[in-house]
Amino acid sequence: MLNRTILVLSVFLGLCLLITINSISTGVETSSTGLVTYVDGTLKKKFIEAADWVAAAKDTTVISGDKVRTFQNSRAELELVGEDIIRLAPRTIIDIIKLYEETKEQKDQTSIKVEEGELWAMVGSVDAGDEFNLSTPVAGAAITGTIFRVSVDEDSSTKLKVYKGEVYISNAPDNPDLTPEVLPHKQPKQVSGPKQVSGPKQVTFVEWLYVVRDMQAIQIDGRGNLIDSKDFSQYDQDEQTDWVRWNKQRDEERKKNR
Repeated sequence: MLNRTILVLSVFLGLCLLITINSISTGVETSSTGLVTYVDGTLKKKFIEAADWVAAAKDTTVISGDKVRTFQNSRAELELVGEDIIRLAPRTIIDIIKLYEETKEQKDQTSIKVEEGELWAMVGSVDAGDEFNLSTPVAGAAITGTIFRVSVDEDSSTKLKVYKGEVYISNAPDNPDLTPEVLPHKQPKQVSGPKQVSGPKQVTFVEWLYVVRDMQAIQIDGRGNLIDSKDFSQYDQDEQTDWVRWNKQRDEERKKNR
């Protein structure tokens, strides 16, 4: 009787294990984990539904649904998959909405939102059909093998600079009918002296999709309007900051260690 009971229990456990493995292998989505590879100062994370932030030291893992933030005088580096790297400047908050989630079509989807602060990213080539998307409160960007940085101010205004590769950025990322256009050269309007103010005017929101390529920059206001777009140089004052120099140094170190 005891032997029969053991046999039945063994068969039952085996079936449970088989069902579990099968459900994992045929599930609609699976996702990967990222890894914190550098922390200077304070880095914290929390799952999107959690109430409390917890400290995230070097070698901490991050997954889909995590929020990650740095504090004043802090910065951090996250290794996603392979050669894909993102770095957070001080006082930056990001949402890892999806992290290489594999769909039922066996395509990888990554989606990261920058709530505020500044992010530097080095993303390898993206396979056909895969998606690596980055968003801010006023724009969405599709990444296709790029080195870039993006900053988001308190009013949600966004600035994107592409160092290598290209980024498709739109103020209406959910509109599939937009056609990619070459980035225009647009200078911010000069502020003139005092003048009589007329009554309120109806402002039409213009949706757009631009391709930002090597050494090009785009600036978007907090309402999603394009206010500045231009070429930039490594000799610009904005490129001489400690943040930029540190990221370029980290990029070179990673290339040497491949």
